[in-house]
Amino acid sequence: MNTDTLADTQGQRVDQTLRDAADALANLPQSAPRLEAELLLTQATCWSRSRLIAWPEAHLEPVAAARFDALLARRLAGEPIAYIRGRQAFWTLDLKVTPDTLIPRPETELLVEIALELPDPDRPRRVADLGTGSGAIAAAVASERPAWQVIATDRSAGALAVARANFRDLGLANVGPLRADWLSPIASCSLDLILANPPYVAAADPHLDQGDLPHEPRAALTPGPDGLAAIRRIAAEAVRCLRPGGLLAVEHGFDQGAAVRGLFRDHGLRDPQTRHDLAGLDRVTLGQL
Repeated sequence: MNTDTLADTQGQRVDQTLRDAADALANLPQSAPRLEAELLLTQATCWSRSRLIAWPEAHLEPVAAARFDALLARRLAGEPIAYIRGRQAFWTLDLKVTPDTLIPRPETELLVEIALELPDPDRPRRVADLGTGSGAIAAAVASERPAWQVIATDRSAGALAVARANFRDLGLANVGPLRADWLSPIASCSLDLILANPPYVAAADPHLDQGDLPHEPRAALTPGPDGLAAIRRIAAEAVRCLRPGGLLAVEHGFDQGAAVRGLFRDHGLRDPQTRHDLAGLDRVTLGQL
């Protein structure tokens, strides 16, 4: 058998497969073509990325090649790579995600950073992560502060099932999911810190039809015509649930900082301030009771 026939029998080489896939993925908006090609191929082959890089001349088995083609077709149809893989990195964690949850994003890590700024990290605190989705914020905080007790609320049973699986897989005993509509079942004056990444995109915003957003749960993205509706309710309920000196930190849109600070002041939260994300945009507003 000559070498050409051998190559045909063994299938396409890894390096050529990655080049072809990256070229195809380059036509998608907001994609990272080479990285996504490698991630999809690791899933199809069960090989590590380092193995793909170290052995570019390796040939794909037919079953793995067919699996990769199916995964690539899903991505080229616009499905988010996080949902295709069922995993997403956040903070120092690798989390399970499904279409029942938002895909955790790097800018949301600012909420975790704010939580970790609180003094006396070994002092027990009671924390709530509202609209937890995959449990990303709650898991990150609980993993960094084992002395804290974290409550992760969501009204979606599907999302809570994902969060529960992540907490279990990460071995986090100090965080628990609670099916709730924001803070409704939480006792008054019982929390030291409230963190939330609520829906804040107005229903008519064209961004909802772009990128990954059409595939994500709509209720987790928009509260309806008024993009501030969920934040307004959270601010009102937070005043009841926070202990004196407690902190509320809420993620919001880049153009909502002034409005959220006003809402915080209206509900009695002191000295509201807005933090910028890595792009320099307004992203999280915090206020103290």
